This record gives sequence, C-alpha cells and structure tokens, in this order.
Amino acid sequence: MLRFFLIAVALATYNSVTAENRAGVYFLNTQVTGYVNFTETSDGILVSGEVRGLTEGKHGFHIHALGDLSNGCTSAGGHFNPFNRTHGAPNATNRHVGDLGNIVADANGVATINLTDNLIALSGETSIIGRAVVVHAGEDDLGLTDNEDSLITGNAGGRVACGVIGIL
Repeated sequence: MLRFFLIAVALATYNSVTAENRAGVYFLNTQVTGYVNFTETSDGILVSGEVRGLTEGKHGFHIHALGDLSNGCTSAGGHFNPFNRTHGAPNATNRHVGDLGNIVADANGVATINLTDNLIALSGETSIIGRAVVVHAGEDDLGLTDNEDSLITGNAGGRVACGVIGIL
C-alpha cells in the first residue's frame, strides 16, 4: 500500500500575495510527487502546480471532503460537496464544489496545473482549507456517461496521490 505525506514547506511570497489569500499542498509517495497552490484572485481561486510520476493522459483532479490521510487517500472521503449536488464538469451549473475536472500528464508523466475556479474558496462555507486534494488514476468523465458512478465520482478510478490543503 502506498502512503502519502504532507510536507510542510513555506513558499516564497509573490507580489501582492499574503498568507491570508494563499494555500497549498505537497504530496508524494514512491511514484507520484508534486505540489498544488491555491491563490485567491479577483477572478476566483487560481489553482497552479505540477504533478510528476503519472501515466500519460488525463487524471481526475478533485478536492475531497476530509483532510484525513490516516489510511492513505481512501480516508479522504468523497468529493467536497456541501450543497449535495451531482458530479459534473468544473464549468457545469450542477457539480460538487470539489469537482476540478482533469489534469493532463505528458509523455514524461508531468501534469502542469493552471486553472481558476469560482466555487472553491479559502474561507467560508466552500473553504478547502483542511480538506484533501486527490489525483486519480484515470480520466474523470465529468458526469457525462451512463456508468452508474458517473454522477457520483466521474469514474476516475483509484487515488494515486493526495495531500491535505493548508495555509502557506
């Protein structure tokens, strides 16, 4: 069984970015490593980072409800869904707050993350602080297939990397 660890590392402060509007996570195991930063902007939360050690292609990328990694990524619970909606694409009207779609790994197994989301937040009822970021083994179908799990998980498969989101 793979174990995942959060590494507490302070990042350099960027111009106009303060501790109040920045969060992040680092995760690693024997195969997958990476980091994800969350920065509050006037357009929403900028999600940026890099994940290495993935298989080439699309991988589901979600915020899960719990920051519990006591049993690896499985203890992180389901997708963060405070409004009890069905699974969907990041731009869908009906989606879990934690549904961030897919990241794409290149032929070298590296996925560069650069997206902005308007549902997740760093405070309030949709705060992601203390929750887990999870990268899945397969592609998220965005709730668009006939598979029974499509509207619950997006059929993205097992969890290959995770980490708890904290304030940097």
